[in-house]
Amino acid sequence: MAKSLSPWICCQLGAREHYAIPRALYQVDHLTLLLTDAWVSPQSALNHLPGKISASLKGRFHEDLANAPVRAFNSSLLQFELTQKLKKTPAWNRIVARNNWFQQQALRYLRAIAPQLSRSTVLFSYSYTALNLFRFAKHQGWQTVLGQIDPGPLEEKIVAEEQAKHPGLEPAWNPVPPVYWKTWQEECALADQIMVNSHWSERLLEQWGIESAKIRIVPLVYKPPQDAVSFVRTYPQAFTAERPLRVLFLGTVTLRKGVAAILDAIQDLQGKPIEFWIVGSQQITIPPQFRDYPQIRWIGQVPRSETPRYYQGADVFLFPTLSDGFGLTQLEAQAWKLPIIASQCCGEVVRDGVNGWVLEEVTGAAIANILLSAIDYPTQLKRLSDQAILTSSFNLSFLSGQLQKLAASQPVPVLPACR
Repeated sequence: MAKSLSPWICCQLGAREHYAIPRALYQVDHLTLLLTDAWVSPQSALNHLPGKISASLKGRFHEDLANAPVRAFNSSLLQFELTQKLKKTPAWNRIVARNNWFQQQALRYLRAIAPQLSRSTVLFSYSYTALNLFRFAKHQGWQTVLGQIDPGPLEEKIVAEEQAKHPGLEPAWNPVPPVYWKTWQEECALADQIMVNSHWSERLLEQWGIESAKIRIVPLVYKPPQDAVSFVRTYPQAFTAERPLRVLFLGTVTLRKGVAAILDAIQDLQGKPIEFWIVGSQQITIPPQFRDYPQIRWIGQVPRSETPRYYQGADVFLFPTLSDGFGLTQLEAQAWKLPIIASQCCGEVVRDGVNGWVLEEVTGAAIANILLSAIDYPTQLKRLSDQAILTSSFNLSFLSGQLQKLAASQPVPVLPACR
């Protein structure tokens, strides 16, 4: 089956999905090249430099690709980030500048190697960093695949409407620059295939006018830690003030993630034997009445290595997002056998009444009603936990199979590994 796949070049700014796309291709010997902004092996001196920028590079490697053909731009990236910091470039301007910088670096390398490559080559790039790369690929006669990381401009519209309802909660929020969406629409036009991670993303892209025939749904990949595989979850016979129901939210604390509804639910559940753990970078201004609220633990951002302790200690995972391309934390929570309360606006992990609950609407009342039921009938949590099983549709082999369906059969040119 692997022989039916054309040679692929993956262009990837960042470490999204822990490099799942190039890993899936490499394991079936069809990765011609991974072009990425940073690649730092465990032996690299960059792992020992001080400062936030070098610290962010320490996760920019994957052992599955240790011997793969990889080209990165470490020195140029460090120079770029330092320059942007000295200029004090605003956040969105910096994002756009970084996207353009990466494409410039990748294009320079692609032009040099293009004569070695077959016309059957497939160029993959994630959204917002693909326009110039796709233009070049089209001139070479290559196929183009866009990895769409979010549901696009309609998601921003949803967030803007939530901002209007709660103007004081996230005052630092700003819409993206118009050029961002203009560039994206050109990327979509040049893409032969557009990979999304959920039916929700597919729906919003189609509503925006993206050609439905181009869109392919490919779920995210997740490999649970070994400790999670053997983890046994237990529940008390009853929840009390001494042993309350522990509800975990883990992710960026923003209006888009449903934080306004969470706060409404907390108010509705005042005095009940329940405790909320809010883990993640806080992008909101916490209202005064919730800052020292006895039923909330504002934990803040923690290193990824510390997240298992919160998954292990919680009783329920809360993911009431207003819009998400998928929501990888759902898979992480399910790996730790946590029942999940999720909205319908994300990847399909939760089956209502099987491994959690699906919210018909994202409101405080809807969340509170489910949590009240969990408090009153704790035995149902054990049943849902026992049925929290990761299916094969989220593993690397499944992804490899999906990628094989996106391109035609051609031999793979072999390029030397570059660092």
